[in-house]
Amino acid sequence: MTTSPAPPASTPPAPPVPLAALLARRDLGLRLLAGPGDASLHWVHTSEMADPYPYLLGGELLMTAGVQLTDPARYVERVVEAGAAALAFGVTPVYDTVPAELVEACALRGLPLLEVPPRTPFTAVARAVWRLMAEARLHELRRVTEAQQSLATAAARPSPVPAVLGALAARLGGRAVLLAPDGTESAAAGREVPPEASRALRELAGVLGPRPGAPASASGESGGLRLAAYALGSGDGPALGVATDRRDPGDHTITGVAVVLLSLLTAPHRGADAAVRDGALVRLLLGVSPAEAATALDPGPWTVVHARGGDGTPFAAADLAASLGTALVASGTGAEALGEAGAARVSGAAPASVRLLLPASSAVTARPGWFLGVSASAGAGDLPAADRQAARALRRAEATRRPLVRHRPGGLASLVDPDEAAAHARTLLAPLNEPLRETLRAWLSLHGNWDRTAVALDVHRNTVRQRITRCATLLDRDLDDPDVRTELWFALG
Repeated sequence: MTTSPAPPASTPPAPPVPLAALLARRDLGLRLLAGPGDASLHWVHTSEMADPYPYLLGGELLMTAGVQLTDPARYVERVVEAGAAALAFGVTPVYDTVPAELVEACALRGLPLLEVPPRTPFTAVARAVWRLMAEARLHELRRVTEAQQSLATAAARPSPVPAVLGALAARLGGRAVLLAPDGTESAAAGREVPPEASRALRELAGVLGPRPGAPASASGESGGLRLAAYALGSGDGPALGVATDRRDPGDHTITGVAVVLLSLLTAPHRGADAAVRDGALVRLLLGVSPAEAATALDPGPWTVVHARGGDGTPFAAADLAASLGTALVASGTGAEALGEAGAARVSGAAPASVRLLLPASSAVTARPGWFLGVSASAGAGDLPAADRQAARALRRAEATRRPLVRHRPGGLASLVDPDEAAAHARTLLAPLNEPLRETLRAWLSLHGNWDRTAVALDVHRNTVRQRITRCATLLDRDLDDPDVRTELWFALG
């Protein structure tokens, strides 16, 4: 058995295009002269170099008219060494037919050789490959989306762990097992695999763990099967093992979704105590007094995190929560303060914004695709204030395009009574709608730079100018005055 770190789950890349699909395009008139017809094409490259080796990455359909073809055998040898998937030779204007020596060399080396007729430009072949690749990618994205939906449905069933394993095994066409820390199978689904493959999966799971340097995933092969193991949660609990006949590009994404779900479903804190803590967070969001909700929470200290972003998938929020090591997460349509209309715990949807509650000792670092606002540490009774801190920090993060902003304690703002400051801010900013407030906040954070503000908001610089002019008119203030800018910045919070 060979092992290697498993690639991270991500949006699936474009699947390769079967050479047979390209040959089936009658409008191109391509002919297979040598080599197998079952190659897979990852991209297209045209070169008239005598030695194209330095310019190839592997997997290409290399197209040439043979302008500098002097030694066909050596040329084919170099193309094969570079890992090209196939060679397409265009007849005319250099050659009237494909050289026999080239056909012989490709047959000897097992390199597919295609004849491109004079009426077919190389660009037409390249365009056909990209079109087939786009169609394959669309099909793969649909497959991944359907798999995500089936996994989400399985996670909501009365026995979610076996249901998720069954959905994963069905989508991958193989076997999915939950391996306990001692290597025993605690749950399994899908078709049976040979004993040697089961042993290999246990060995893969054995190299995972929380110890320094231990990988979070590993892959290998045994008995003609592709194997992969993934640590769940922090890595000191169970592991997911997967055995399949093949590994398609989207399989990593599908498995990644299952890893997130199983990490949440099998986390040690998912017991009665966790349900109480989760319910306490939701009650806080819905307006119950902190003193009442705090009785169900540890005294702390806690950190509140507001986040906005993600990749748009239904499991973005759950993935973020798992990466930060907390199950106390709630989603909503905005970064409202605690006590306003809230939302229930994440159940599969992909919210625009997320609130998380985690122990103050937990490290919060930037996460790709997210803007994070982090509060100061607070006891359970002070969570509403910490939530407002996190909301303000998130607004600063988005305005300055920084992935993570922490609450800054003290400063001039701490000298003003919070209730009086909030009342003044509401009165001062009342004439502005939300788009104007966001534009003003970004413009002030970027020191009045028109171009940088336009980039941050993804609008034209003239739009920024029009909005700022409108703000000045509605507020009846001189926005070039430093005192005015300072007052507005404090008001925007």
